[in-house]
Amino acid sequence: QVQLVESGGGLVQIGGSLRLSCTASISFFSSYAMGWYRQVPGLQRELVASMTGGGTANYADSVKGRFTISRDNAKKMVYLQMNSLKPEDTAVYYCNRAGINTFRWGRGTQVNVSS
Repeated sequence: QVQLVESGGGLVQIGGSLRLSCTASISFFSSYAMGWYRQVPGLQRELVASMTGGGTANYADSVKGRFTISRDNAKKMVYLQMNSLKPEDTAVYYCNRAGINTFRWGRGTQVNVSS
């Protein structure tokens, strides 16, 4: 059974940094493009960063240059390094397969950027 567990969120001041981690119990993990999504209450979940199994990354314009996604296929882990955080980055962050055929969602990890 697929399980995604996100961690690393917290409260940070404007301009600060956080590193999110995701443990993915997924067979054939390296064959999937994985992504980090975020959701603010009342709004749709949005994909902010993704990475193919081979290491090609893509970013939403809102986070480009500030966030860096990485993955360790051997450990089945996905990471999101977030720098220069802004209040608008406040959200619950989730990892999942990038694209429309997502796995069951984990609980996410809350990121709060204080102004």
